[in-house]
Amino acid sequence: MSRQNVAVTRLYGLLLLLGVCCLGFIALSDEVTEGETQDFDERVLRALRSPDDPSTPRGPRWLRVAAQDVTALGGAPVLVLMTVCVCGFLLLARRYRTLMLVLAATVGGTLLNGLLKRFFARPRPSVVPHLTEVMTTSFPSGHAMLSATVYLTLGALLAQLTERRRLKAYLLAVSLLLSCLVGLSRVYLGVHYPTDVLGGWVAGLAWALVTALVARALRRRSPALQEETRRPVE
Repeated sequence: MSRQNVAVTRLYGLLLLLGVCCLGFIALSDEVTEGETQDFDERVLRALRSPDDPSTPRGPRWLRVAAQDVTALGGAPVLVLMTVCVCGFLLLARRYRTLMLVLAATVGGTLLNGLLKRFFARPRPSVVPHLTEVMTTSFPSGHAMLSATVYLTLGALLAQLTERRRLKAYLLAVSLLLSCLVGLSRVYLGVHYPTDVLGGWVAGLAWALVTALVARALRRRSPALQEETRRPVE
């Protein structure tokens, strides 16, 4: 198969996955809005707590501390710090166009999450005590969505720096793993329903795909950006 055919196949694959994510989010948000998922969500949260004391999570004592540490990976301070560090690297490497794409992906994802939260305005879970502080509404999970957006965008960016498929797969797998762990920690800590996290993952993946498609289109139209992506880091 020629390179052109491979590129076209990848493009169709990205568009198909984006369409699935969008339709999936619409279907999920409709169920959440109608309250169809509420019973399931509450049963999952109760199952993660001690029957005798809802403020005590199941599992060893270290698991609660680990969950609080992992959930910080999807918080604004860590994501902002990581994005700033990556942008600083791109600035020093004189990859200005790539830097703008990273900023657009992260800032755009943050704004989109804020709009979605305000639109759905789902209250936080009250069936179990929260094990960490929260300040915004519940659906979709900002930690799940933004970690998916930032880590997948950065993983895809790093994957462009290598031609080896194993390394590309590894980078994307790590990005997905981090996002999954962050989302699961939100449910374990009782600050999000499972459907909040699922909605955040789907929305974050969709936004990362939109960013990838935009970057692909810009590379095709901008020889400078294409050359910048291929240029080795000095």
